[in-house]
Amino acid sequence: MPDFQSILEIIQQDAINALDKGSVATYIPELAHIDINNFGIHLRTSDGNDYGIGDYNKPFSIQSISKVLALAKAMALIGEDTWKRIDVEPSGHPFNQLALLEIENGIPRNPFINSGAIVIADILVSNLKNPKKDFLNYVRDLTGDDNINFNIDVAHSEKITGFKNFAAANLLKSFKNLNNPVEEVLDFYFHQCAIEMTCEQLTKAFFFLANKGTCMLNKTRLSKPQAKRINALMLTCGFYDEAGEFAFEVGLPGKSGVGGGIVALLPDNYIITTWAPGLNKKGNSKLGMLALEEFTSKTKLSVF
Repeated sequence: MPDFQSILEIIQQDAINALDKGSVATYIPELAHIDINNFGIHLRTSDGNDYGIGDYNKPFSIQSISKVLALAKAMALIGEDTWKRIDVEPSGHPFNQLALLEIENGIPRNPFINSGAIVIADILVSNLKNPKKDFLNYVRDLTGDDNINFNIDVAHSEKITGFKNFAAANLLKSFKNLNNPVEEVLDFYFHQCAIEMTCEQLTKAFFFLANKGTCMLNKTRLSKPQAKRINALMLTCGFYDEAGEFAFEVGLPGKSGVGGGIVALLPDNYIITTWAPGLNKKGNSKLGMLALEEFTSKTKLSVF
């Protein structure tokens, strides 16, 4: 096996020396305050070994990474009915694009663009007794860690600036692809995105997707085919209009968020989470993308 700790330390040094660290997201005001020099990586192998460098235990806003966990919960609740309201194709468009939604009669291209994630949020609001509390407990249970919480300030910041999300939700409603009130669904959605986690917590949370649907606590969360489908969606749709680039350069299923986090995994091998708040022009962590490319190049451990 590769010397993972040494490889992570080399990657960290390259990140520290990088002249261009990207730009911190500012369209959500609370995220604009994050120090661009934060950088952390956590790696967990399927046989239980952990490796970390830098700020891997500092909490950050997971944002769109939460969409994978929301999808997994929806699939666990309603199974194949999930796909009656949402497609599984790459969008080739930015995450908040609305044009395709109208052209395609209110069926979002995939569950990881905002409109698709709002449909998933609607499914959870319909099927959970106390949606915000129940979803947070689900994420905590995946990791065995009760210290995971919503950042209420970030959720409020998203609500007061989320005009395109309100537009998407109302468009979905007009096509009868939203069953609950727009305000209720978006309140859940904004809180879902505002969960704060560390790299280590995210690595633990995604363990079940690298382990055929069974989480770290040895609970079956999804069937093997369901876990396979989510991994396929992460590979093809996990980075919006940069998914092809990530598959080409890194070669792993993964999911990014505008908080600067990226989770990626190789089934039956490992889960790796990076955090670097500076984003590239496509809204993905600039140093995170480079770090994961370097990791799979040095370890030769990718899907391909």
